[in-house]
Amino acid sequence: MAVKLSDVAKLAGVSPTTVSRVINDYGYISDKTRNKVHQAMRELNYHPNSLARSLHGKHTKLVGLIFPGASHPFFGELIEKIEEELFAAGYKTILCNAGDDKEKEREYLRMLLANQVDGVIAGAHNIGIEEYNQAGLPIVAFDRQLSDQVPIVSSDNYQGGVLATEELYQAGCRSIYFVGNPNSRVHPTDNRLAGYQEVIKKYNLTSHIHSVTFAETTTYKAMLIRDLLQTHKVDGVVCTDDLTALLVINIARELGRRIPEDVKVIGYDGTQFIRQYHPELSTVVQPIGDIAKVLVDLLQRRIKEPKQAIVPKNYTLPVTLLRRSSSR
Repeated sequence: MAVKLSDVAKLAGVSPTTVSRVINDYGYISDKTRNKVHQAMRELNYHPNSLARSLHGKHTKLVGLIFPGASHPFFGELIEKIEEELFAAGYKTILCNAGDDKEKEREYLRMLLANQVDGVIAGAHNIGIEEYNQAGLPIVAFDRQLSDQVPIVSSDNYQGGVLATEELYQAGCRSIYFVGNPNSRVHPTDNRLAGYQEVIKKYNLTSHIHSVTFAETTTYKAMLIRDLLQTHKVDGVVCTDDLTALLVINIARELGRRIPEDVKVIGYDGTQFIRQYHPELSTVVQPIGDIAKVLVDLLQRRIKEPKQAIVPKNYTLPVTLLRRSSSR
């Protein structure tokens, strides 16, 4: 049989009302009584009903995370850091892998709303989801323009593009290609391309943009990169993520191109995994721990004061260039 609140009250020797007040942290309760109730809950393995608490105006202490997927090193590490920050603040997480599926993301958002989560941190790549404007729920976005009402936390994508392209130019590259998404979707990550183009213009070079999008399969990305290296004169490559940069390096070597003598390559993200297992890769490092902390801090502010506008709407954290053998 399921353990009921009255069972906890009986074991603790208090009234059901007192148990309810302890669970909901309402009114004055002595430490002795509070400890007795918590001890009874542990002994009976009793778990308060979060949904029932939310219906009585209490927080569920649940937060939804909507991201493209946890298998990508960057998102996997970011999700882990966010979960750690939320857990330290007393929240549990519901992880939703939206992938590149707009309808899937919409269904996950509806599910989170139906389950009365306290807030949502969203960083999926899909656009045009009107529910974010109508949710009426504390939401914070990572690197995505979801709604005019949703604050955005990003690293300095523009500066990242500048740092990577400048590094290749100073290393002697003059035919520098940008490998990533060329289509502007009005998201902060578009600024990586803007930073690249600014440096190309500064040195009167020709801009070369080779379309390889995040959602494409590894096999198809490899075909596109092989075509680039076989049919174009390339001596430097700026990639918008580290996994694409590693593909460029591997395919260049298969084609007999030396790294970095013939082609210099710089990635983007700089996760612990990449730095430990691919120490040859130069990369723009995003401050993942700081990003997670700011996202959670902002969400907590929105949960506590949902009607108060947050200013500024955009929070940009600095990036650094990690110079290694693939670019020097």
